[in-house]
Order: sequence, then C-alpha cells, then structure tokens
Amino acid sequence: MEGNSIFHAFNIYFAIFALFCFKLLIKISLALLTHFYIVKGNRKEAARIAEEIYGIAPGSWADRSPLHEAAFQGRQLSLKTLIAQGFNVNIVTIDQVSALHEACLGGHVACAKVLLENGAQVNAVTIDGITPLFNACCSGSAACVNMLLEFGATPQLENHLASPIHEAVKRGHRECMEILVANDVDTDQEDSQHGTPLYVACMYQRTDCVKKLLELGASVDLGKQLDTPLHAAVRKSSAEAVNLLTDYGASLTRRNAEFKCALDLAAPTSEVEQALLLREGPASLAQLCRLCIRKRLGRSCLYVVHKLNLPEPLEKFLLYR
Repeated sequence: MEGNSIFHAFNIYFAIFALFCFKLLIKISLALLTHFYIVKGNRKEAARIAEEIYGIAPGSWADRSPLHEAAFQGRQLSLKTLIAQGFNVNIVTIDQVSALHEACLGGHVACAKVLLENGAQVNAVTIDGITPLFNACCSGSAACVNMLLEFGATPQLENHLASPIHEAVKRGHRECMEILVANDVDTDQEDSQHGTPLYVACMYQRTDCVKKLLELGASVDLGKQLDTPLHAAVRKSSAEAVNLLTDYGASLTRRNAEFKCALDLAAPTSEVEQALLLREGPASLAQLCRLCIRKRLGRSCLYVVHKLNLPEPLEKFLLYR
C-alpha cells in the first residue's frame, strides 16, 4: 500500500512538472515567433503575440517606434512632430521600454520634458524592473533626475525594482545620488544583489561617493549581509576609502560570512594593511567624542552642527573638514 501511495504521489508531481514545462515551452515558442515577425517587419502579428504573452494593449506596442528613436537621439522637434501626428507617448517595446526610458538613458532632459508634459508615465517599468529614474541615474543626468521627481517619480523603490541610488553610486554620479538622498531615499537601503549604496561605492572605488554618503549619515558598517563596506574597500586595495571608513568609526573587528575581519583580507605589507594597523587599538579621546556626538545627532548631523554655535575649529572637526 505504501509503495502504491509513493508511486501515485510521484505521478502527480511528474504531471505538474510536465504541465509547467509545457507552458514554459509555449511561452518560449511565442517569444521566438514574435522575434521572427519583428525581423520580417510584420509588427501587427508581433503586437498580437505580445498582447497574448504580456497583456499589452493593442496600439500601445511596437518593437521600436520612431518615437523611441527620436527620444534616444535627443531630437526634440521630431518628438513634438510625432506626438502631434498622434503617436502614443506611452507606446512600449516588447520589453516594455518607453520613449521616456530612452530619453532619460540618453540624458535628454528637453525630450523627457516633452514626453512628460504629454502624459508619459513617469514610473513606467520595463520587464527588467527598470524605471526612467534608474536610466537617468545611469546616464548621470541630474537635470533628468530633477525633472522626473518634479513629475512624481518614486525615488525610493521596492526591492524587486532596480535601485536608482545604487546605479548612481556605481557609476560615480554623485550629484544624482545627492538629489535622491535630498528626496528622502534611504542611504542604508540594502539591495539583495548589491548591498547598501556605501558598499557599492567601496566595491566600485567611488571614493567621492564614499565620502559624501558618510557625510550624509550612511551607516558605516552596513554593507552586504555580513560583509561590511570596509571589507569591500580592503578587497579593492583602496587605502583612501579605508581611511575614510575608519575615520567615521568603521569596525576593524567585524567578521564576514567567512569569519574574516578586514585585516585578514589585506595584502601583506600593502598600504591598506599599514592603514589598518595604524587604526588598531583604542581610538583617541577626541575621536571617541566626535563619534559619540555624531551618533547622537544622527543623520541630521550635517545640518544641525551649524546651529550649535560652536567654535569654528570644533565645528570643522565634527564635520571632518
């Protein structure tokens, strides 16, 4: 009896798995068929299949419309002409890329404005979780970032979407990063793939961003799971980042998933190892006081210190200037 039950259960699981594979095969076949029609120039048939697969409404789909091309190339007058001729500003490709995505990726703020003023969806999302704001941060266009935020772009995104602040930091676009933080984006937001913005800045050796994030109150020891920004800076042999992080109180004793502290990762006799060895042992009383005051003030430290009416040397000391 027990053997029959196991055999019966196996048959059920096998049937479910076979059904899943069958549905997946159908979707792959439809996607390949769509690509075939795109290559052949039959957009109508490709659009019908796209509607069936992705639920995209008829008339709002194209593989790449003239609107996309004009937006990507920054041709503002052509864009206005196409819209006047009746082109849908929210027309998307099979990957749900809009003309606004393209304008922002190219850093064309004038084109982005035209599209937004004509009803383009500011928080449109591609099948890869990319928003126009992400593309603006990718291109490093602070003007596009500001424009999108003015039209209601969501700066703090859900975990399943690509994070604009992480992209800005990764590419070293500090101004874009600062605009996002000024719009209440969490400097300690941990992306499951990339970690915190500070961790990303250390991984990609964006020292300018490391400094600014620390000034803005980013938590110095929050990185990617057990790996801290200091671990990342040591791996990248960035003595400058190591000095910045330790100045802001980074722990030298924290251990990652491999149970290694930062010093364990440093190359022998390297500049990074020397920087870490110099920071071993108790911190000075002045440094402990500075860290204590900054911790007490929290992320408002950068703005509140000026209101304390302190002597200028002490104010500069608290602000690392």
